[in-house]
Amino acid sequence: MREFSLGFSPCPNDTYIFEALIHQKIVDDIRFKVHIEDVETLNQMALKAELDITKISTHAWFHVLDNYSLLSSGGALGKGCGPILIGKTQQIPTKGTIALPGRLTTASLLFQMAVPGDFRFEQMPFDKIIPAISDGTVDAGVIIHESRFTYQTFDLNCLLDLGQWWEDTTNALIPLGGIIISNKVDKKDQVRIQSLIRESIIFAEKHPESAMTFIKENAQEMEEQVIADHIALYVNDYSKDLGDKGRKSIELLYERSTQLDLLPNHSKNRKDKLFID
Repeated sequence: MREFSLGFSPCPNDTYIFEALIHQKIVDDIRFKVHIEDVETLNQMALKAELDITKISTHAWFHVLDNYSLLSSGGALGKGCGPILIGKTQQIPTKGTIALPGRLTTASLLFQMAVPGDFRFEQMPFDKIIPAISDGTVDAGVIIHESRFTYQTFDLNCLLDLGQWWEDTTNALIPLGGIIISNKVDKKDQVRIQSLIRESIIFAEKHPESAMTFIKENAQEMEEQVIADHIALYVNDYSKDLGDKGRKSIELLYERSTQLDLLPNHSKNRKDKLFID
């Protein structure tokens, strides 16, 4: 039996994807030591190469190309699922303090691409952003995950749908995040784990109630409809396999990031490192 460390977020899409795998509802001799953390914490852990396998923001993935390969299964990408810039006003700001859900999140990268201005940034967990806007701590903020479904109840407005901006600008999928695996892991195990994640998603699709207790134990928002909407938005056919369209969207985000000088020098001109062989 082999054991690998595995990190993913407490968000419903990740717990839905991995529940069958980590609770051994899929028969295999591979086991996982699980770390459930906010995605930006996972991003930072990846920078230190602390985990064998981990969920990561696509933006952060571009910073660790030398140490990790991207799996074709388990990712979050698609259409209509991007981050949203929200605030109390109706106007997109050009200055002030903006709350972001982590420096290395894809949400932060898309904001830098889409919104010019003289900003100060406050990095905070995604579930703290709406309260920070409401109490005036920040002027606006970029929300992700369950917050997409609840911000209207706080009398806040959508100032810019950053996912829609990306789709309109590129006609590509929004590559929010993926699952990466250490290059130290044997290639055969890389391919097997990629297949196991896909099998775990298929199991969840066939047995949707099987994972619900685990999902609710970890979710920030307990309302069942919000959980269902979240999973429906972020888990799709591209989660089972990126395919050519998914890969091209990731390559495009990488190219745009490089052109705008938004990546560190050691990550530039490494397009050949984006996917496992």
